[in-house]
Amino acid sequence: MTDYLVGAHVSAAGGVDKAVARAHEIGANAFALFTKNQRQWTAKPLTDETIRLFRAACQRYRFTPEQILPHDSYLINLGHPEKDKLDKSRAAFLDELQRCEQLGLTLLNFHPGSHLRMISEEDCLDIIAESINEALSQTTGVTAVIENTAGQGSNLGYRFEHLARIIEQVDDKTRVGVCIDTCHAFAGGYDLRTAGACEATFAEFSDVVGFEYLRGMHLNDAKVSLGSRKDRHHSLGEGEIGAEAFRFIMQDARFKGIPMVLETIDPAIWDQEIAWLRSCTSAVS
Repeated sequence: MTDYLVGAHVSAAGGVDKAVARAHEIGANAFALFTKNQRQWTAKPLTDETIRLFRAACQRYRFTPEQILPHDSYLINLGHPEKDKLDKSRAAFLDELQRCEQLGLTLLNFHPGSHLRMISEEDCLDIIAESINEALSQTTGVTAVIENTAGQGSNLGYRFEHLARIIEQVDDKTRVGVCIDTCHAFAGGYDLRTAGACEATFAEFSDVVGFEYLRGMHLNDAKVSLGSRKDRHHSLGEGEIGAEAFRFIMQDARFKGIPMVLETIDPAIWDQEIAWLRSCTSAVS
């Protein structure tokens, strides 16, 4: 894929195949979805018919696995300091990876985890890496994509160094990657308000993590100030980041070929936001 792949996190209500149609309807050539209810620990296994319908919808609307960035359950904490709860999270994460395998998907986006103020950041990051290794050893073909966080509460992943420490300890580096959420990055202290600020932030990302690990983006403006450590998304150009960051991304070839997904606050204008993002690429001389 050499195009800019832009879409949104669409609903899978009624079946995962319905998410594919919803992405098509808003003019997306990428999308995200939950493969199960994200606020429940367990879900019924995928049936053969569900899998068939999803794969058929992807074929009908011409979505390849490289264009789809599923997200795991918000309940999972791969760095949980308590063994029983860590085991529960690890089992749920493995199930999420296996569901992706069944659907023919090759990416799984997830939040790294939280130390809950019970252990050190370093120990928590090490546990997260151990959790990833355990899950990858039991699956094939799916890359674990770590999303940076806003750093709210005791959540880790808001510094590029956190992501790098996790990746460093993952045994199979061909199956680990990163998703950068622009709102989270800004809330975590990375300025994106001007082209110069974007240059500096992504240069730091390149130095600390490496663009070879970038597997996806979440394109969101922020309702909160720089470094606030709060997770509050906004529509593109309406928040504290402003429009320039998104123009920058859509004119930088380093972001081609990865799913870039809106999680902005008004689904009614996702089609307009997607069209605006695409218009930014045509503005390049």
